[in-house]
Amino acid sequence: MANDYFQFRQFTVRQSRCGMKVGTDGTLLGAWAQAPAGQCRILDIGTGTGLIALMMAQRFPEANVVGIDIDANAVSQARENVMESPFSKRITIQEYNVLQMEDADGFDAIVCNPPYFVDSLTCPNEQRTTARHTVTLSFEGLAMAAFRLLKTDGFFSVVIPTDKRSCMDAAARMEGFFLSRVYLIKTTPQKEPKRQLIEFRKCPVNEIDTKEVFIQILPNKRSPWYQQLTQAFYIK
Repeated sequence: MANDYFQFRQFTVRQSRCGMKVGTDGTLLGAWAQAPAGQCRILDIGTGTGLIALMMAQRFPEANVVGIDIDANAVSQARENVMESPFSKRITIQEYNVLQMEDADGFDAIVCNPPYFVDSLTCPNEQRTTARHTVTLSFEGLAMAAFRLLKTDGFFSVVIPTDKRSCMDAAARMEGFFLSRVYLIKTTPQKEPKRQLIEFRKCPVNEIDTKEVFIQILPNKRSPWYQQLTQAFYIK
């Protein structure tokens, strides 16, 4: 059973009322996603515990972050996590469906650890189904909402299982997005990439930043890349 909380260097994430607990995917995205330096606005779609919103607020100290979720329990818990953090004045958590969201100012960066089980059986736990399955938010819906809400020079970043990459790419292309960064994430050097960190832009880039990286070099020994990526967050 997962712990009721996860302690990071600068904040605590309580998770007992959330369908999805703190995991490697969210931590990877929160530590990797780009946003402009200086004052900017960041949107975290499907914020859950508020983990990624908190990480982005820590990494970008002049940013204002909005985390949204359709699960009232998750919203309540994310608000509590934010209020107990040093970043409470710069993070707003809202119960909102991104498909219905309008924002005249737009966001400089959008991040999402999306639901990705498309054809598999749903879970009897409705909250967990919402968090893990594309029942309430398809890849097409996510891409459409992100394109509408993102500024022209903004960043749209997601973490996706490798076997769903083609679905995300197709949905993003259909809306007019261009790939700008792709990191293939292996658990260990010997294994195939299990997850992919993907960044889209509204304008094409001269060269797509593509890397193959891994989390561990030995069991229970993190790779230098992963250590550097997460050193500001994990307590050693």
